[in-house]
Formats: sequence, structure tokens, C-alpha cells
Amino acid sequence: MSLFGTKRITTFAPPKDARSGGGTYLPGELKGIIRINKNRCMACDTCRPHCPADAINGKLGEPHSIDVDRCITCGQCLVNCPFQAIEQMSQIDEIYAKLKDPNTVVVFAPAPAVRVALAEEFGGKTGELTVGRMYNAFKKLGNNVKIYDINLAADQTIWEEGVEFICKVLYHVVGLKEWKIDEEMAKALGIEPVTINLEWCEHHPLPHFTSCCPGWIRWMELYAPAVRPHVSGTKSPQQIFGPSAKTWAALDVWNVDPRNVYNVTVMPCTAKIFEASRPEFKSAYKYLKENGKIPEDTPPFPDVDAVLTTRDMAELLRRNGINPLEMPEKIENPEPTEIYTGGGTIFGTSGGVTEAALRMAYFVLSGERPPKWDIYPVRGYITGIREAVIPIPVKLLGGKTFDLHVCVVNGNRNHLPTIVEEVLDGSSKYHWIEVMNCPGGCVDGGGQPVNGMGTGWIDGLFPIPKEVGNSI
Repeated sequence: MSLFGTKRITTFAPPKDARSGGGTYLPGELKGIIRINKNRCMACDTCRPHCPADAINGKLGEPHSIDVDRCITCGQCLVNCPFQAIEQMSQIDEIYAKLKDPNTVVVFAPAPAVRVALAEEFGGKTGELTVGRMYNAFKKLGNNVKIYDINLAADQTIWEEGVEFICKVLYHVVGLKEWKIDEEMAKALGIEPVTINLEWCEHHPLPHFTSCCPGWIRWMELYAPAVRPHVSGTKSPQQIFGPSAKTWAALDVWNVDPRNVYNVTVMPCTAKIFEASRPEFKSAYKYLKENGKIPEDTPPFPDVDAVLTTRDMAELLRRNGINPLEMPEKIENPEPTEIYTGGGTIFGTSGGVTEAALRMAYFVLSGERPPKWDIYPVRGYITGIREAVIPIPVKLLGGKTFDLHVCVVNGNRNHLPTIVEEVLDGSSKYHWIEVMNCPGGCVDGGGQPVNGMGTGWIDGLFPIPKEVGNSI
């Protein structure tokens, strides 16, 4: 663990009117996920410069508050508050009750970044990996518990988004109207030969923005809606997990009634709480009803029922007297929902989505394996912008090299408005742009254990931002 350990954050249950909508929220969407306790606020102004949405009201010397209509619920203010004056909405009580219901199948879906952070809540080393121990701790919560790793959903994500991006390159760069996947490539991809019509790409131009970060997506919707045609139509791993668990996994892996499945994601991110509440995410319900898998009179249900932050999950385990560091590392009889690739794992850090996508794009466009599977130039840690040019010999161009320009925005506060402006005025040089709201990516998200120094884990030795230091 860090020299100063981790700090506990005050949480609160969703108020009765949390889903009432209004302002920038649709009915059903949770609002007020992050709030400042004015009785604990020390008016130090440390939080405000960390907000990428200018949603914090107040200045040095006066108590602060959050404008919920501007807030993107990323929680960066929370993890950077030196006095734990910022609080987070939690659904832990609802989940605790579901675990006591023998008729409910509770599915825990841990995100990539959770497995390297959960141990810190129990005195483990910073970054200590706890995959097997984490699984076994979750399963000890009840006989009705299943695991569907978000890493697997991230694999599904990069498959879909990778194909989406390749289609855009073939349409806008190569000039194809359709993409014929021959037997050789189909075999390599594990699919049947198929021809894909590419004309849909006409209204989805390059550069291509990633879509897996809900903080970025809400920022885009509120502050840069004109860039929406550039944003990927692929759901985030969380929202791909939801319907997959209630359809494929429920019916073909666990052999249970989908109506009894209660999906809980375990996330390093507070914005995921908001994302799961979006009313459009009811894909499993629609599919199951249209295909006669559930009765016609079944009430609508969401793909993801609840979200726990890494901190919330640690508290749930503590309530049940479970310490993951005391669990065995070996996973006995892993199910298909617990198996994944390294491509999904690297989603947990800035640049990981890009690296996974580039691996697939290079292979499909060139018909060859990339020279190196590790693409270090796109990995972001504390650098606001990561740029790289990846030369790809495109098979459909007779091996002619296409220089793929990629950009990773490492933290919304770092250069994002400029990047967006360049896209909208047509001067952007990029083909692919990954946006991670939190510096370092999900691993430094608003739902992670809070550094005992009273600052985020990135640049932890410097808890006071320059903007604040200059104002003192």
C-alpha cells in the first residue's frame, strides 16, 4: 500500500428523486452521483481545477458545490480532495439485499483496473494483482454468485469496434464501397466469409473517437455534440457485458432464467454508475422478448442493474467478513465467462483501447501479424497527449503503406477541447482518437481507492495543482 494508506469515502444511497430526470438528465438517469458536503469542505479549491466540466462552484476561501447539470460524474474531484469532503452515491445496500435472495443470480463483473487496486483496501501493495483471490472472494458472498469478467466484454468490444474502424478506413482511405472478407481472412477471424456494405460509413467520418469512457461521452454530449458522428457506435465493455450476461450466459452457460439475473459491475469509475442508468440500455430485454425467451408481460429491465466502485466492493466484502488477500489464488473450474485475452486486460490504462484496436487493424488490413504486439508509443500515463504513426502495408492497396495517425487523450482536462475543435474544423491529422477522462485511464478513476496523501495516484507527490498553487 502507499506510505499513507488509503482513505475511506462517505457514500449515500440514491435519493427518492435521483431518477426523476430534469435539466440535462432523462427520466431514469441517476443524477447527483457526486456531491460536496459543505460541512466538511475546507474551501481549499483543490477540487475545482481537476474538474473537466467546470461543474464546481466556489473559489478559494468559500464552500464549494457541484452543478449537477454540468457534472459528468467522473469523480476526479473526489479522489483529489485532501479532506474527504466529497461523497459518492452507492448502490451497495440494494446489492447486499439481492445476495440474500436465493432466487436471484447475482453476477459480478470486475473491470480490468479493479484487480490491481482492490488489494489496497485490505492493506495490500499498490498495484498488487488479485485475479484469483478476487474471484474467490466474490464467490464466497453466496452460492447464487457468478462471475463475468469485464475483460471478456472488452474483448467483445474491441472485436466490434475494431471491425467498425477497419470499415471506416476501407471506405474513407481505400475507397471501397463494400468489404469482401475472403475464406483466408474469415478463417483467421473465426467467422464465415461475408460481404459487408460500407456505405453506412458515409455519415460516420474519420477521425474515429472511442466510446468506452462514459465521462468522455457525457462531456461530448453536453459540450461538443457536433462531434457525435465521429464517435464509435460500439457500446462500452460494461454495456456489452450486460446483455451478454442476460442472454448468452444466462441461457447457454448458467442455464438460468434471464429474469432472475441481477448484473453488478465492479468499476474503477463513478461515471459508470450514471452510464448503467441510461434508459436506452435495455437490449437484453428487447432481444429476449422479441425471441420469445421471456413472457410477453415481463416488465422492462436494464442490462446492468447496479454498479459498485472498487471502494464499494471492498466495503461489501468487509461487511461479510471477507478479505480477498486471505483467499486462494487458484480458480477452480473456471467458466467461459471467466476467460479472456490480454487485449481486454489493457483497457484498464490509458492507451490500452488504442493498442488493442491497432493490433486488430494491422492484422486485418495487412493480412500479417504486426512487427511487435506491444505498441509502447500509445501508452499514456501522465502525458496529456500521446501520438503515434503506425505504418500499415494495406493488402487491398497492393501492399502500399498507409500511415495511421493515432492520438490518445490522457485526461479530459488535457487538450481535449483543442482536439475536438481541430476535428470539427477539418484540420485534424488523426484517424483514431482515444479519450480517457481520467489521467492514466481507468486505473486512476474516480471509484478507485483514495490515496492517503489526499490526491490522485498520478503525480501523487504533488497534491496541489499548479492552478491552485498560483492562486495562493
